[in-house]
Amino acid sequence: MQEELDIDRVEKIAFVLKTIAHPMRVGIIDLLSQNEKMSVNEITRYLGLEQSLTSHHLANMKMKGVLGSKREGKQIFYFLRLKEVTQIVNQLEDANVIVF
Repeated sequence: MQEELDIDRVEKIAFVLKTIAHPMRVGIIDLLSQNEKMSVNEITRYLGLEQSLTSHHLANMKMKGVLGSKREGKQIFYFLRLKEVTQIVNQLEDANVIVF
């Protein structure tokens, strides 16, 4: 029989999954996995979103520790802080996840 469930561990996993569980956030993760850092404007142009909506998603993921940011002059650049999220996305792609 297994040991008792580690509540902290499963809550942390669920927290990360909830944080990235949005198509645009997965898109942002995909972009940042291919680029060391990107500005809000670059991400907005690539995803075809409004700047305010992109900023909302970026701020949420930054607040929850998935992304980091660095100001360079007048621009803020975002980067993956929790690089393991790319592995999660890749595993789901490899599993040929079917959406109903």
